[in-house]
Amino acid sequence: RLAGAAAVNEPELEAFATEAGVLIEWEDVHGAPRRTPPDTLRAVLAALGLPAATADELLDSREKLRAPPPPDFITVEVGSPFQPLGGPCGSTASLRLEDGGRLDLSLDPATGFTREGVETPGYHRLEVGDQTITVAVAPPRAFGLEDLAPGRRLWGLAVQLYGLRGGEPRPFGDFGHLASFASALGEHGGAALAISPVHALFAADPDRFSPYAPSSRLFLNGLYADPAAVLGPELGDLGPQTGGDELIDWAQAIPARMAALRQVYARFKTAASENLRADLRQFEAEGGDDLQGHARFEAIHGVFFARDGARGWPDWPEEIHDAESPAVAAFAAQHADELAFHVFVQWLADRSLAHAQQAARSAGMPVGLITDVAVGMDPGGSHAWSRPQDLLGGLNIGAPPDAFQARGQDWGVTTFSPRALATSGYEGFLATLRSAMRHAGGVRIDHILGLRRLWVVPHGAGPTEGAYLTYPMQDLMRLIALESHRHKVLVVGEDLGTVPAGLREALDAGGVRGMQVLLFEQDKAGAFKAPDQWSPRACAMTTTHDLPPIAGWWRGTDIDWRLRMQPDLAADEAATLRSERDTQRAALWAAFSDAGCAEGDAPPAATTGPVVDAAVGFLAGTRAELAILPIEDLLGLEAQPNLPGTTTEHPNWRRRLAGPAEALFDAPGQAGRIASLNKSRPL
Repeated sequence: RLAGAAAVNEPELEAFATEAGVLIEWEDVHGAPRRTPPDTLRAVLAALGLPAATADELLDSREKLRAPPPPDFITVEVGSPFQPLGGPCGSTASLRLEDGGRLDLSLDPATGFTREGVETPGYHRLEVGDQTITVAVAPPRAFGLEDLAPGRRLWGLAVQLYGLRGGEPRPFGDFGHLASFASALGEHGGAALAISPVHALFAADPDRFSPYAPSSRLFLNGLYADPAAVLGPELGDLGPQTGGDELIDWAQAIPARMAALRQVYARFKTAASENLRADLRQFEAEGGDDLQGHARFEAIHGVFFARDGARGWPDWPEEIHDAESPAVAAFAAQHADELAFHVFVQWLADRSLAHAQQAARSAGMPVGLITDVAVGMDPGGSHAWSRPQDLLGGLNIGAPPDAFQARGQDWGVTTFSPRALATSGYEGFLATLRSAMRHAGGVRIDHILGLRRLWVVPHGAGPTEGAYLTYPMQDLMRLIALESHRHKVLVVGEDLGTVPAGLREALDAGGVRGMQVLLFEQDKAGAFKAPDQWSPRACAMTTTHDLPPIAGWWRGTDIDWRLRMQPDLAADEAATLRSERDTQRAALWAAFSDAGCAEGDAPPAATTGPVVDAAVGFLAGTRAELAILPIEDLLGLEAQPNLPGTTTEHPNWRRRLAGPAEALFDAPGQAGRIASLNKSRPL
């Protein structure tokens, strides 16, 4: 043992960090080897509750890490023997199945492994001696298109929900518009409709509108609720609203919608039927403590945001930092009706999202909605306040430097602690999956690279001063497979960026579809891959919300934005960007021509229509069983929904579509692109 207050030498520090799941060595986006410096290791370990700056700290942390509580939750694959307690034990064990049945398992006394596997998927209870363990028995792969629509190649659209329009004027799209859009898409041959996250944000703060920085992923953004779909047109009337401009004014729109929802709540309290009241009571009972905790957060945050401009719970008075404190209980008692209002809004949102999925399925869409799980949540938000034990305190997540972000990224959000996942029986992770799958036919998991490792940045450090933290991928994949089958939901993983070796193969083996994006599908020589070279099991897309649409890429709109954001870029560097894009345009048009999607010479940069037509035909012709076309490419738009690395400089998450779905789909240009998709991918 080292002297108590002595500093820990680097080899010992690295050995312990490795044991704790922090990577010492890794490769950057260029394949160059990197090594995590000691200062970063110490900061990350301290944030994990495993300080190791001195010999005494290292000794205590090592004992904590090596003496975890006995496991009460394990995952296994259907039919596979498993070791229930981590060591030799008795000769038999009894498994109580979810359906009430019972299965006796024989154990190998030398190893403690069962001699047989369990063939019934589900969450079963294993009794060994005086211990009871939950055994999550998972199918070998996630639910997929081979289960839902075997042998078929389907297509769908991706939309930004807030950008939808309907026949009536509204400042932004909501679940009612989503239902109408899904119905129209199904009638035009679409099988799926992907949306960005609809997680709960901060209802009191109109500046917090990014869908990827939620307050909680367990609940919904109540702004999207469609009261008329739940309560009927009279009781659920939101009142007169403006139609909004091309760009949403969230500072005006959010308070106005919250005020309208309060009026709906007032009518509900006096005029709702007993059936509606009973349904709300059932929803509240099912939501349990988590729902009440979220309602408390929203009510408290509303008070202190209005009074002090509080961004999150760390800005509140100290006595209410603890969600279980007497002061919080007293607040809840004094503001019972305000809490009830926020529960009511969650009920409206839940039921109206369910209505949108029902509309999609009724229109003949085999998948319907594909919801999105953001990679993390705001450290000052509802989940971090009500369930802090789930999360990485003191760490944000992001990405190391890459070809697009040379300074690296700190996304300002946190996520689950790998140690807390294991000790809690993956409770928070399962709740997150179930929330996303509840009213959907598919789910996209943002930055699915995080199932294996996440780039974590200590508070106060720069994005380059982070480290990779590993996660229990095998357990997480098994739970995704089990939940996807229980909900009959296919799973897509956003696997773009610095992808560790073997990850995509592991995702594919587990039935999780990766993503192939046209703008990235080039070989080392710069040639774009032919449609028959695309993976059948990936989700094929032309672009994403973080990239320019095809028309904008062809015209070079994204380069214009880059030059605007970097005015000090040298003239020769700007010229190089333009020259490289000329080369890429020629390569893309050559790929379109070779695939039979385009004829003649490539059009000039200012002519985008034929390029978008060719891109849609190219996407339709890929081997991918599921192709998702962003609405921007259906419409031939140039502007992207989000420009990473910007906040107010670019109008992120604010753009609206020009009209309702029927008008968009039936316009000649769009109708031709839809016909191209339906020809190659008939419903």
